[in-house]
Amino acid sequence: MKTLLHCCCGPCACGAIAAFGEREKDFTAYFYNPNIHPYKEYQSRRDSFIELMQQQNINYIINDSYPLESWLSDVAAQPQNRCRYCYRSRLQATAQNAAELGFESFSTTLLISPYQNHQLLIETGENAASKYGIKFDYIDLRPYFRSSQNTARAAGLYMQKYCGCIYSEKERYLNTKKEK
Repeated sequence: MKTLLHCCCGPCACGAIAAFGEREKDFTAYFYNPNIHPYKEYQSRRDSFIELMQQQNINYIINDSYPLESWLSDVAAQPQNRCRYCYRSRLQATAQNAAELGFESFSTTLLISPYQNHQLLIETGENAASKYGIKFDYIDLRPYFRSSQNTARAAGLYMQKYCGCIYSEKERYLNTKKEK
């Protein structure tokens, strides 16, 4: 089954590549992440993703649009719901591209993180799948989380310090400051 695999970053992609390889899945990696802030962080994550894809000789697609303003305006009124919006915007774009490009299914590396809401990811993926007439390929990638990070470090990939959006950046550094 041909799968379009949404990738949030290189480090998370490391574990997904291993998992998909074990399952002998035919996939193409897809980078689309308008939530990442600031732009320099976006560039670092995108470039790390490209570096990994080239190291591993994996087919990939970059959607390098960066509609930060519309992303922020859609979450600013209810930042507590930002993850729901973030999942939906990225998974719908992945499902739409997968359908248009003739893939049979799509998935996401967001499923590797123990910090993400898996039930919401599944619901969001299935809704996007239904909307675009394609299958959402759920694989619980969490068992690959630690090895994925180790692989990324060994490969010299950029390792981010927060999920991606301006709100998660604030939480990361505000919490760090409070702990000190």
